[in-house]
Amino acid sequence: MAGAIGTLSGIALGPAPVRAAEQTPRTQGWQAVPAPGSTPAAQLRRIAAAASHLAWAVGEEGRAGPSQGRGLAMLWNGSAWTKTDLSHLNHTRLSDVAGVCSTAAWSVGQPSGNGSPLLSWDGTTWREATFPGWGEPDVRLNAVAVGQDRQVWVCGSRGGAARLLHWDGQRWQWLDPLPVESAILYRVVLRSPGEVWVSGDRSNGGGWSGLVARWDGAWTVLPPIAGLRLSIAGLHSAGPDDVWAVGTEAGVGGPPGRPGNPALSHWDGTAWTRVEAGFTVGSLSGIAGDAQGRAAWISGWNYQDQSRSTYLRRDGGNWTVVRGPAGAAPAPYLNDVTSIPGTAGFWSVGLTSPTPAPPTEAYTERLEA
Repeated sequence: MAGAIGTLSGIALGPAPVRAAEQTPRTQGWQAVPAPGSTPAAQLRRIAAAASHLAWAVGEEGRAGPSQGRGLAMLWNGSAWTKTDLSHLNHTRLSDVAGVCSTAAWSVGQPSGNGSPLLSWDGTTWREATFPGWGEPDVRLNAVAVGQDRQVWVCGSRGGAARLLHWDGQRWQWLDPLPVESAILYRVVLRSPGEVWVSGDRSNGGGWSGLVARWDGAWTVLPPIAGLRLSIAGLHSAGPDDVWAVGTEAGVGGPPGRPGNPALSHWDGTAWTRVEAGFTVGSLSGIAGDAQGRAAWISGWNYQDQSRSTYLRRDGGNWTVVRGPAGAAPAPYLNDVTSIPGTAGFWSVGLTSPTPAPPTEAYTERLEA
């Protein structure tokens, strides 16, 4: 479903669209941070931070021609990124990462054979973990979240249904299937120990619509976010009546490789409202909250101006387009953004150009605030 490309659809949701503020040349302190050691083509797909001196980023490296590449994992020690050894594993990419301390981090990835890998970090090494359904060919683990209580939540699919896989500290358990047919989940986030949110897309007969749902012991599925082939890549919940969802609307038609359109929507407890992103061609990939739990920063990609990275920053009730540092990469593409606990700072990750082919490299930026 997701990943298709298309043209601007002009679909509106609910009340009249809210417009984001125009672009501003201010960098707001975002600075590129070298992430050396990977083999082009490389990219970082997701990032998680536990403190100013500890973060993990994962993705893939060594993509060239027909090669699918191999998994890539990097560790931030407070002063530099270093590549961690994955030579004992055999995965084509790592798709997500989450962690809360130096010995409690988790990652999921793309299988090179049957099943889908779940990895745990013990402070020095990534190791494959077993779980119910481990090695089954129809099991896919797409995203992971971990709470301060070290309980782990993984979204994916098993038996043809979208599901959550939960670790309570003692055992792994698959929870009830999401009551939506033909759904794919791409992101899982925690608002509180018993409140878990997921996002992705769902079939609507002729394409797909954005999907957001909540698990708090049972599923609550929000109304579909309407659009022309719309996928939700990330979400942030400050409460049941304050949920932000970001993604890309592929639209219809257009040649292969044509970009889609950024999709930003807000749930007020009753309906979704589409918010204009401040640019019209490109994508939104991730969203992060501030220390008060409010949506604060969104990572994106502006197809019409690729000279710098692109963000949306929350200014009161509005979103403002903010640019990253000039000259840091040929045409940086961001895949994710996250807050740094205990600080007012943020990390973002991606790649040095929007095409995952050599000489593209892994890329990170940091906001010191």
